[in-house]
Amino acid sequence: MELLHHVRLIRAHWPLLLVSLLAGTGVAFAITTQATPRYVAGITMLVSAHDPDGSLSTALQAGTLSQQRVQSYAALLTSRRVVARIAPSADVRELRDAITATPVPNTSLLRVTVADSDPARAARRADALGSVFIRLIDEIERPDAKSPPTVRVTVVDSAEVPDVPVSPRPVVNLALGALIALFTAIGGIVLRDRMDTTVKTVDALREITGSSTLGVIGYEREARRHPLIVHGQGRSPRAEAFRSLRTNLQFIGVDRQPKSLVVTSCLPDEGKSSTSVNLAITMAQAGWRVILVDADLRRPSVPHYLGIEGGTGLTDVLIERARLDDVVQTWGQPGLSVLPSGRIPPNPSELLGSRGMRSVLARLTEEYDIVIVDAPPLLPVTDAAALGAICDGALLVVRHGKTRREQVVRAGELLASINARLVGTVLNCAPSKRSGDYYGYGYDSADHETAPEAPRPQAPLPA
Repeated sequence: MELLHHVRLIRAHWPLLLVSLLAGTGVAFAITTQATPRYVAGITMLVSAHDPDGSLSTALQAGTLSQQRVQSYAALLTSRRVVARIAPSADVRELRDAITATPVPNTSLLRVTVADSDPARAARRADALGSVFIRLIDEIERPDAKSPPTVRVTVVDSAEVPDVPVSPRPVVNLALGALIALFTAIGGIVLRDRMDTTVKTVDALREITGSSTLGVIGYEREARRHPLIVHGQGRSPRAEAFRSLRTNLQFIGVDRQPKSLVVTSCLPDEGKSSTSVNLAITMAQAGWRVILVDADLRRPSVPHYLGIEGGTGLTDVLIERARLDDVVQTWGQPGLSVLPSGRIPPNPSELLGSRGMRSVLARLTEEYDIVIVDAPPLLPVTDAAALGAICDGALLVVRHGKTRREQVVRAGELLASINARLVGTVLNCAPSKRSGDYYGYGYDSADHETAPEAPRPQAPLPA
């Protein structure tokens, strides 16, 4: 399952991987074209010990001495004393870095290479290095000035002018750049996924809340301009998702069917208002006597969605400035009853938790089959918690890719602390299978409410 998850994750981010691959290849190509070519020329030298009497034991000792000397000569070849004899003092450090001396294993051979940007100069310096080193060994390996040297060095293979540079290697560089970019992008995607605590699957949401996910609402391109499911005669996949949510709500409690349902979310801008409105429309289309109560007394958005007047409503009833029957409006065909929020009060939490609100809910549950209450988010304010305590159940809307696990946990704890019944959850803003898009709207987090506004109907809208 873990491997399958990573495969799906990589497949979902294939455009990023493609861009990273192209970027890595482009960077490698730029570096390759700007790099100075390097050529390597080399010589092979034989280290042999002097054998004065030609006996077998002496020959074995000479061979052992030669192999021992090879290790020391490899280090001596890159010494300042040797390099200074073939290069100006200003180039000694650079030339020392360009010389590589390697003993051939289990032999008395010494392989020496010189790297340079000029192939002919590399060959000349390699040959010069061999000549200088032979003379140096002839000097330092004599017991005294009149004795012959105990060790001799002979050049076996002279340097040849190289035709092909050893660096840069375009094919290797391009492949390496592409692989580094690809693995870096994959690592970043996996790391981001590991650090991402947002809810993205139904299984994760069910595990966090311990409650059923009653609906998954997908995206449609026209959803922002036409947020209500009545658009297009209600034949869209999104409209079908709300019908599925309506059906699932009928099975949440056969013996304890909720008659008042609070729809809320963890934070603003998670789509709880659009869910409330469309769920109410869907239930009304099925023949239910439904009333939608806009109990978001801080940033009401139901009037914007339905295109109705919201200046007088719930707050006027609660402070006894209006009768309930006078402020309830009917919208669409078949008729959906709507109770707007009314004027925004200075004390929303106190009003929503008051006896007057209990009385209003009690009366509405007697007159209607179900009361859907659009409440503010749970975490910023206590309004939704106050409503959850007096309603039969709460429906939690969670936004895909935005709502974090810890926020959902906190919301569940708040509902549990007031003994509110969480009937289920809705995963909103889910990615569409046809396009990688998301949708989400309803509760604007800005200081000024900017919920999408449906056109004010001139006549009752078709169901």
